[in-house]
Amino acid sequence: MTLKGKGFFIWKIPSCENGNPQAIANLAKDAELTHVLIKIADTNYSYNVLNGIDLVPPVAQALRARGIQVFGWHYVKGYDPIGEANKAIERVTQLDLDGYVIDAEGEYKAPGRAEAARRFMSRLRAGLPETPVALCSYRFPSYHPQLPWREFLEKCDYNMPQVYWMFGHNAGEQLVSSVREFQGITPYRPIIPVGAAFRQSGWQPTSAEVLDFLQTAQSLNLNAANFYSWDSCRTYLPDVWNTIRDYQWTPSPPGDIVLQYIAALNAHNPDQVVALYNPTAVHITADRTVQGHPAIRAWYQSMFNFLLPNATFTLTGTTGSGTSRHFTWTATSSQGSVHNGNDTVGLHNDKIAYHYSFFNVTT
Repeated sequence: MTLKGKGFFIWKIPSCENGNPQAIANLAKDAELTHVLIKIADTNYSYNVLNGIDLVPPVAQALRARGIQVFGWHYVKGYDPIGEANKAIERVTQLDLDGYVIDAEGEYKAPGRAEAARRFMSRLRAGLPETPVALCSYRFPSYHPQLPWREFLEKCDYNMPQVYWMFGHNAGEQLVSSVREFQGITPYRPIIPVGAAFRQSGWQPTSAEVLDFLQTAQSLNLNAANFYSWDSCRTYLPDVWNTIRDYQWTPSPPGDIVLQYIAALNAHNPDQVVALYNPTAVHITADRTVQGHPAIRAWYQSMFNFLLPNATFTLTGTTGSGTSRHFTWTATSSQGSVHNGNDTVGLHNDKIAYHYSFFNVTT
């Protein structure tokens, strides 16, 4: 499953349309939201449970009835990583959610939290092996090197940085900077940024800034963008809500085959890469020649798992048109780096029919 389009975070259900599930679902549909993210847990405790009544199921059901995906988000601190993971598994399973989001912030910058993150993610993935999982944390990893980014992202499907431009007015510029930083760390995960739709300490986003954020996300060919939070936006920022509602998210075109190929490499998904090849395609390196989807898939599985695990691939140049492309690339991974990637592909019916790849891995 791939998230596409606009999404909104809900913090406290009673603060959203007085907690009315049908009103929430109707507004989400009217705003053409593709997904809504509801807080389901805080550390070891269920959230949005009032007087013993779980408020999440009727909202989730109403949203799904209108074709809107429902993710649950969970604030974690790492003091009891196994307990927090068990709570996540319990809530996602009981609520039959479409996905799960980890909100890890200041507490996870304390010493020793890398091991806590490893334990949390290992238990989480054992209990939710097929559920799409996202990390939702700070916008600039360079400002927060203590956070165990790798330990979380290694077992995540998406990265949802909180690109809140608080006390600034350069939403698009900050989004560009955030995406660039995450493209440079390992492992890379598809980015779905979270924009500001709240007010704090006298600051609040303008409609123009929110529009800039959305337009920039699309210009970066991101598949989706989220906002936080429904509660504050609907209550205090009606113009911002209307701007998000009225923005027509146009799916980005797939782009040139080379861009699709680099994106598939950064997704570390052999099936996504193989889908770019004709069934009888030939793939050639200095070491061997293979033909057909099964053999090509096996080569990429080995590449992702052993040769360049969790690598970040960067396109450095491309030429050609029609049925031929030549491109250069680099990669960085925990096992080594590539500085001289040099590939040529021949196309038939817009799929790769011939692919010659040359590169050296250096440590």
